[in-house]
Amino acid sequence: MNWLLVVAGAVVGAPLRYLTDRAVQSRHDSVFPWGTFAVNVVGCLVLGLVTGAVAAGAASSHVQLLLGTGLCGALTTYSTFSYETLRLAEGGAGRYALANVVGSVAAGLAAVYAGAALAAALWG
Repeated sequence: MNWLLVVAGAVVGAPLRYLTDRAVQSRHDSVFPWGTFAVNVVGCLVLGLVTGAVAAGAASSHVQLLLGTGLCGALTTYSTFSYETLRLAEGGAGRYALANVVGSVAAGLAAVYAGAALAAALWG
């Protein structure tokens, strides 16, 4: 049963990542990978919220598997982040590569913290 929850979340998360990435990137005329940045930060926010809800007893471990592992696991993408950062650095856009690393880590941490804080405010 648990693996079905993970699969169900991933079935939604993977196409959502692709569609969101394309929609965000098409609105920016920049080499910076805004689409990947956006899905990773949103995924961190959702994961913080879900984890906080589970910790507060407002959601079950099944919700954690469905949304945290399945949806967020397929929505977020460390491999694409890494590849796009390498591509920026190799293409002479070292400052964009550095901004991608620092910005992604900082925004991701801030988003997961905000999600957990929101969960604590709602259910804590």
